[in-house]
Amino acid sequence: MNAPLYNAEILRLAASIPHHVRLEHAQATAEKRSPICGSRVTVDVGVDDGGRVSEVGLLVRACALGQASSSLLAAAIMGKTPEELVAARDALTAWLAGEGPMPDWPGLSVFEPALSYTARHPSIRLAFEAAAEAALAAREARAHA
Repeated sequence: MNAPLYNAEILRLAASIPHHVRLEHAQATAEKRSPICGSRVTVDVGVDDGGRVSEVGLLVRACALGQASSSLLAAAIMGKTPEELVAARDALTAWLAGEGPMPDWPGLSVFEPALSYTARHPSIRLAFEAAAEAALAAREARAHA
């Protein structure tokens, strides 16, 4: 783990977050905030008839790690089920805590230098936590609509 914490790839991801516009008519929204640094990520979600994410919007007010994580989430979230997002959230949490393998989500290896910086883990998890919560709520809202 000799790579710098804020490397060029982290900074590139932080500067290029897909879906970085809130949804006007989201089926559900979740916001997560890191009490350690104040980073905040809001995720708006819409799901299709099968419960898969069909639209997403993000508002990211976070450090570079939170921004980079949001970028990776947004780049691969479309078509995911709430269960897939919950599994990704849980796998990311376990990996950061040293309790599991790297999650099967594109690009997360960029956070390997952050593994020993436990104070940074909440920021990295924010987007995944908010997305899982919003997708579950959106599916529930659609089922009751």
